[in-house]
This record gives sequence, structure tokens and C-alpha cells, in this order.
Amino acid sequence: MQLARKLCGLRAEERAAVVDAEIRDYALLQRNWAFWARPEQLAPDGNWRTWLIVAGRGFGKTRTGAEWVRAAAEASGDLRIALVGATAIDARGVMVEGESGLLATAPASSRPLWEPSRRRLSWKNGAQAFVYSAEEPGQLRGPEHHLAWCDELAKWAHATEAWDNLQLGLRLGTQPRVLVTTTPRPVSLLKAMLNDPSVAVTRGRTRDNADNLPRSFLAHVEASYGGTRLGRQELDGELIEDVEGALWTRALLEERRTRTHPGLRRVVVGVDPPAGVGGDACGIVVAGLAEDGRAHVLEDASVHGLHPEGWARAVAAAAGRWQADKVVAEVNNGGAMVTSVLRSVDPLLPVKAVRASHGKVTRAEPVAALYVQGRVSHVGCFPLLEDEMCGLMAGGGYAGPGRSPDRADALVWALTELMLGRRGAEPMVRIV
Repeated sequence: MQLARKLCGLRAEERAAVVDAEIRDYALLQRNWAFWARPEQLAPDGNWRTWLIVAGRGFGKTRTGAEWVRAAAEASGDLRIALVGATAIDARGVMVEGESGLLATAPASSRPLWEPSRRRLSWKNGAQAFVYSAEEPGQLRGPEHHLAWCDELAKWAHATEAWDNLQLGLRLGTQPRVLVTTTPRPVSLLKAMLNDPSVAVTRGRTRDNADNLPRSFLAHVEASYGGTRLGRQELDGELIEDVEGALWTRALLEERRTRTHPGLRRVVVGVDPPAGVGGDACGIVVAGLAEDGRAHVLEDASVHGLHPEGWARAVAAAAGRWQADKVVAEVNNGGAMVTSVLRSVDPLLPVKAVRASHGKVTRAEPVAALYVQGRVSHVGCFPLLEDEMCGLMAGGGYAGPGRSPDRADALVWALTELMLGRRGAEPMVRIV
């Protein structure tokens, strides 16, 4: 519309000049990465040496790396840049020749010369970039660089040796810098970087780049992997790791995950009420027992920060959704109040009060054994619940999120009622 207004009333030669100028402006705009990039794809401010982007697949990590290198190379003709991939094939096929790599993203007028046999990219102004493989860390012993781009560091076979050799050679110029782009994996080098306050860290998810990804792709991967360990790692960019000595492992929970459940003959809601208001969550977990004797975790309906009436209504709603025949509620912290507040929102709620005489971990151990035996499945994904489960330590202790594993404790009460009865449960007080 703006172009049309400019053309109105102009002679033919004037119109041609305006159109040519608009085309030139558009071509310049197309090359302007700062205009098209999302804020998290632009280098952070500050005096950092390492910029670490930990994000899900499709976030735009490769494009960010390629544009960062291109901008630096076009700005200075004396730069020597290291391009380090997990393998030689990855470095060449993704960082250089890939759809978002250095060749594809560079304008034709300033595209660097690629010499595969010499593993070298050369810009017209004299800047050069050299390709290295982390599989051969010795390649980085000796060469000196101003800048480096390291891709998929969490996949590097010899990560520490390759990184150390790179760092020792990153000594040209007044401010050597390195950009690391990777999806997360619990490897020691990546964990050390995340804990280093001098490293500038950018996090992101696949969905952050939704405008540039097919909707069908996003819908498929989120439906297939959303909430799973793989999805949280590869889509949400979370660093998921097991705690040594935990009662549950991520791999075990993935093995016990299903999409559907068979017919259920019993459904129980486990409840771990909060000690006060606005502190811990009220753990509310629904589990069912199938005809074959296996249990299925159906829903994590836990709520946080509500007054007693609020979490009691959430319990009643969960029981109603699943037509539960029992609500098992721990009364250690609330005593008769817990039962009273539950009954106040639904007088017919089938409440069973239980009182724990041992700690949460001791109660959880026989339930964890049921998972090892293959007698419990999770119908769907429950990320917050599973984080707590994987933080409960054998022999005592908790290393998960939050102050207390309230969701996990609710699960333990529900599965104890369904699967263990008085053999694995704590002494109970039945309220009818």
C-alpha cells in the first residue's frame, strides 16, 4: 500500500527508480539478521567469553550460529574462526552445507568460498573459518583462533579433550569468544558450563520458533513426545538427569509409560495435603487398578497455593472425574481438619484417612519396587510428578524440585491402597 501511494502520479521513469530503490531496500532487509532474528537469537550484551545456547530442536540454533559467524567474518578480514562439530560429517553437513548453515544463509554477493579438501571457508575480505571434528580432538591442538562456533557439544565423543584444546588455542585478538549451540544432555562438560556464572546462557524451546516450523510438525511432535523425557530434552531444551541412588530413574518411567489403560475395577485418589497456605503443593494423584492386577497412574491433579477449601474442591473434582471409590488422604499435618474440609465440599466423598509413622522415602520404597516389577504404568506424561519421584533417594533424602515431594507422596498413598494394602502401608486410621 505504501509503495502504491509513492507511485501515484509519477512518470514511468520515476516509477522505475522508486521500484528499484524499494527492491534494493528489501534485499538489504533480507540480509539484516538483526531485523529477522528473535531477541534470544542475538548475542547477549556483556563481557562474556562463552555464549551457550541450550534449546530444543528446531529452535534456530544452527541459523543463530551461522549468522553470528557470518557477521563477524564480514566485519573483519583478519579473523580465524573454528567450526567444531560432533563429527566431520556433522560439521560439514550442518554447520557449512546445511539448510541453515553458512553457505545457505549467506547472500550470493558475500558467500564464502568452501574448500572441502582443506576444511576451509574463505571470505572475500580475507576472513577464514576451519572445520574440526570433536572425534579427533588432536586437530585442535596447535591452531589459533579469534572465535569459535561449537555445535551439539552434548554429543561430542571426546568433549573435555576437544574443548580444552580449543580453549588453549582461542587466544587471537583482544576478545576471543566462543558460541556453543546444543540440545541438552547430562554430560559433565555441559553441566559445568551451566553452573559457570561467567557463561552467558540462552535457553529455548522448539515452540519458540513456531512461525518458521510447519504446524503439522509441531502438532505431531508435541502429541507424540510432549511431557516425556525425550520431549522435555529435545523439544523443551531441559537438562534431564538422574540422581544417583534415586528410587526411580527416568528410563524406568519411560518403560512404564502407556497411552491407554484397560478397564479398571478400582480407582483411588491419593492426597498429601499442605501443612499451611501458600507453601507446599497439595499432592493429588489418581490411580486405578485393572482386572489383570496392574495399576495405572491416571492423573496428577495437584494444586498449589490454595486455601483448604480450594484444594479440597480439587480433590473432589478429581474423584468425580474418575468416579473414584476411595480418597486416601494423609492426616499427619491436619488431623481431623483434613477429613472435615474434604467432607465439607462433598459430604458423600469416600474419604479414608491415613497417618504416616515413617518418612516419605520409607513409604515410597515398596511402591518403587512395583515399578521395577512392571506392575505399574503411567497413562500419559506427568512431568512435575515424575521429577519428584526421581528425586526421592534410596535410604532417605530428597533431591528433587521444591521443598517436599507432595505429588510423589500422594502417588505413594494411592498405589499403596491399590497394590499393597496393609502389607506395605503405614498404620492407618479409617474414618467412615
